[in-house]
Amino acid sequence: MKKIEVVAAIIIHNELILCAQRNESKLKYISYKFEFPGGKIELGETKKEALKRELFEELNIEPNIKDLYLSVVHQYPDFELTMHSFLCEANSMNISLNEHISHQWLKKEKLNNLDWAAADLPIVQKLMNND
Repeated sequence: MKKIEVVAAIIIHNELILCAQRNESKLKYISYKFEFPGGKIELGETKKEALKRELFEELNIEPNIKDLYLSVVHQYPDFELTMHSFLCEANSMNISLNEHISHQWLKKEKLNNLDWAAADLPIVQKLMNND
């Protein structure tokens, strides 16, 4: 089974959290799902360096990347994903969607209104349960 390690950003601005919607994928179970933006760690990168690069590539933003929030291991049908999520502070809500098809800024209480990728759900639950 293929194993993939990625980083993801919980981007917060004025108590709102950025939720990004994936485009269509060859993997139907993640097509059009919402996720916390991020991506794969390249050889030689730290997790924070990878996240900084991915956020600039995907959204044209450079938020303040803070501490590791939660690492999730999820078994998808075709691969095992290890995702390290970090809390991030954004100075504004201005982003460019270079890979995603839509986005929403939501209060944490509203996060479960979206159709999330399965690996992101433990992060959503932790955010909603922590004050």
